[in-house]
Amino acid sequence: MKDKFYKYIENLQDKITSELEQIDGAVAFKEDLWKRAEGGGGRTRVIENGNVFEKGGVNISAVHGELPEVLRNQFKVKEGNFFACGLSLVLHPKNPFVPTVHANWRYFEMYDAKGNIVTQWFGGGQDLTPYYLFDEDAIHFHSVCKNACDKHHSAFYTEFKKTCDGYFWNTHRNEARGIGGLFFDYLKENKDFSIEDRYNFVTEIGNSFLNSYVPIVEKRKNLAFTQAHKDWQEVRRGRYVEFNLVHDRGTLFGLKTNGRIESILMSLPPVVQWKYNHLPEKNSPEEKLLEVLKKPKEWV
Repeated sequence: MKDKFYKYIENLQDKITSELEQIDGAVAFKEDLWKRAEGGGGRTRVIENGNVFEKGGVNISAVHGELPEVLRNQFKVKEGNFFACGLSLVLHPKNPFVPTVHANWRYFEMYDAKGNIVTQWFGGGQDLTPYYLFDEDAIHFHSVCKNACDKHHSAFYTEFKKTCDGYFWNTHRNEARGIGGLFFDYLKENKDFSIEDRYNFVTEIGNSFLNSYVPIVEKRKNLAFTQAHKDWQEVRRGRYVEFNLVHDRGTLFGLKTNGRIESILMSLPPVVQWKYNHLPEKNSPEEKLLEVLKKPKEWV
């Protein structure tokens, strides 16, 4: 399974970066191959200062070895070996009317002293962070997510959307990071689903990603914007940074397990503003966004 899934994310990385380069039309992804001292490594691809994408990354990695202390404590074991691989992406567009998007799909195995698998699971999801809210874009993104989920179980979309809304919540601001999407973790084999079923579901979601996001980019990337729109985008990007550094489990896990700092912090936007007690004008598009972020909304 680990070889099968790693091959899948290798191919998915190629497909996503190729299509995003075509959309941008000005710059290509720079590739950075790296190795982890404790075992494994990755292939980081970053795009910067393009026509469409101000900064973005589409990264894959596969790491293995002794369980780090933070995982030993989490799983309540004294020792053990693990393997983990995944694809993680974040795209920060230049145009404030194009939303930021984040996605990842990952697989984990843990072994006993004889090398037998003692547990294995999939996780991942995708979520959208607009700076200006177009309802039809939110409906499109969530519709693609729901359609992909519905092919595997009628309850998946509702369950994983709720988990996403709960996870991407800036507790210290009492607001959502964005308008959500899907988030799932610890998808193990059980009486209802084999590990092959889990693989088929996660790859379905991964395959749906470009369809969920690219039409929104194409629709909004050439809209005219002002410096005021850009300022608002950069203020809201600050909230994105706050979530990633304060709450995000993946970021914190990477920092605690001797992860590769450049790849971990690739998700941060290039230009951000923090203005003291910044409040939008009454009845403005900016205020409309904040109202929606106060409480998760059902889009489909």
